[in-house]
Amino acid sequence: MTLTFKGQVALVTGASRGIGLAIARELVERGARVCITARNPEPLAEAVRDLGGEAHAIAVAGKADDPEHQRAAVDRTLEAYGRLDLLVNNTGINPVYGPVLDTDPAAAAKILAVNVLGPLAWTRLACEAWMREHGGAVVNVSSIAGLRTSPGIGMYGVSKAALSRLTMELAGELGPDIRVNAVAPAVVKTKFAEALYVGREEEAAAPYPLKRLGVPEDVAGAVAFLLSDAAAWITGQTLVVDGGVTIGGGL
Repeated sequence: MTLTFKGQVALVTGASRGIGLAIARELVERGARVCITARNPEPLAEAVRDLGGEAHAIAVAGKADDPEHQRAAVDRTLEAYGRLDLLVNNTGINPVYGPVLDTDPAAAAKILAVNVLGPLAWTRLACEAWMREHGGAVVNVSSIAGLRTSPGIGMYGVSKAALSRLTMELAGELGPDIRVNAVAPAVVKTKFAEALYVGREEEAAAPYPLKRLGVPEDVAGAVAFLLSDAAAWITGQTLVVDGGVTIGGGL
């Protein structure tokens, strides 16, 4: 199966490194031009160079839940490339560890603002700017933490469960011209997840039927599929990308 995005333009949030950068790279390699976002300008500039420069990628720095940044990124994408066909809501945060009942209300609100309300706002802007008239596809990056109990990261799991449900609601509202899906990765070897595997990777991977943790490229391939015409009859779904761990019952 050949997945091509030639002539299409994507916006990928949280893409200066890790899963987001791997998604952007996958899309560029398949012909798309991309706008990537993240908080810090320096890593973003390096990522743009990694993606082949401004002929292939541009960057806009800012906080994912900041309305001014969201608008600036969408406007810059249209200014640079003239369209916006694909949106990947990858940015996610988990600033706390511990029981849900012990989570500071301000921290809980921030998690929901970035992980749920952020993707909603980005999708609204993409629709207003291009997709509602021309069509498009959206993929939200959820997590298996949203599919079952997640001791220690429960509020993060709540937010990801909400994101998967938001995916369903948006798919129902935006069809037939805009498809909305999600992916739910397990532990992927990124800086964001280091606390879950560094120094104990073999032990962490033992419950996985495929006997390894994920790498960003595993998620990027799944996202590219859901964005592509190969998934033209798929919407409202959350694709689990987990090395089989959820069928094995491991953490």
